[in-house]
Amino acid sequence: MISGLIFDLDGVIVDTAKYHYAAWKELADTLHIPFDQKDNERLKGVSRVRSLEIILEIGGLTLSDEDKRKYLTWKNDRYLSYIRELKEDEILPGAKQFLLDARAAGYRVALGSASKNTGLILKMLNITDLFDAVIDGNKVTKAKPDPEVFLRCAEAIGVPAGECVVFEDAEAGVQAAHNAGMTAVGIGSRERLPEADFHIHGFAGVTLKKLLGQLEA
Repeated sequence: MISGLIFDLDGVIVDTAKYHYAAWKELADTLHIPFDQKDNERLKGVSRVRSLEIILEIGGLTLSDEDKRKYLTWKNDRYLSYIRELKEDEILPGAKQFLLDARAAGYRVALGSASKNTGLILKMLNITDLFDAVIDGNKVTKAKPDPEVFLRCAEAIGVPAGECVVFEDAEAGVQAAHNAGMTAVGIGSRERLPEADFHIHGFAGVTLKKLLGQLEA
């Protein structure tokens, strides 16, 4: 039985990944580290601190903790400058209607994201009230694939982990869902997310009743 629906944010509800990439690319260029879209795939679903560590690993660089904090702040400021310009129509196709249908059908709905800017993004998109609970990077200490964020979501909406479905676009997120004992729906191809239990390319044209019926079959 499915009672709770948990959504990642970036790449699932809205494509802020392009803004993350732009900001990380600027930082990498500043440090003279080669960084492209393929490298950026390694950053999906992981924390800001770990993302910087991955970029430094790519460049073979070591920074002091003080410099790391400086660059993390710089990157976040650049990212914020982008998302403060977000418009409501940047919600990915079909996502808002799927959330509305889920709430109308009585499902408990949560958002579980590593982002520490989740509140601002939801506000800019005007969808804060579509979630019963929001657990983001300000409320957890362990990054995906650790299941903490999704377990906290389940607790917040009062639904057993085994009755939750997670919608994720990153491999680390799919692993986190499984580590939490939850079903994982991959937003993307089977080739890119081979461990997901089910796959959709996005919410456009996807009906809640049909999808959940397939998952419960």
